[in-house]
Amino acid sequence: MRKQFLTHSAEETIELGRKLAPLLRDSRIVLLRGDLGTGKTTVVKGIAEAFEAAEQEDVTSPTFTLVHEYRGPERNLFHIDLYRIETLRELETLGLDDLIREEGNILLIEWGEKFERLVRERDVEIAIERLSYEDRRFTFDQRQDGETRRTPTVAQR
Repeated sequence: MRKQFLTHSAEETIELGRKLAPLLRDSRIVLLRGDLGTGKTTVVKGIAEAFEAAEQEDVTSPTFTLVHEYRGPERNLFHIDLYRIETLRELETLGLDDLIREEGNILLIEWGEKFERLVRERDVEIAIERLSYEDRRFTFDQRQDGETRRTPTVAQR
């Protein structure tokens, strides 16, 4: 299923995250694709609020910590930034396989397109395109049942 959305402010982007959250309920791997500053963390703010995992002001970019964890009553969100991760070996040290296997976890991964396996195994991709200073186009692409192909470890490509 592919859908497109336009937002015209950070507030609208957060609201879009809230609206997309129910579509993510059964996902494990969600790739957030977009250039620096396009609104990846901003949309996560709304997703985290919708899952009652965090207030929007508590959601920040995991650029330097690599992983932020937000625990909700039904789902646990892991906001992951792979911008600084260059190799499969570095990726393995994050323990993503354990997080993927654990029931109720959703991994929201920025820069996941750098690793073929994550692209192949993603349940959802949210691509963000900057149209102007405030305007963004979001393309929400969710795999249909049976499309996802899981492999045993992050190290495999």
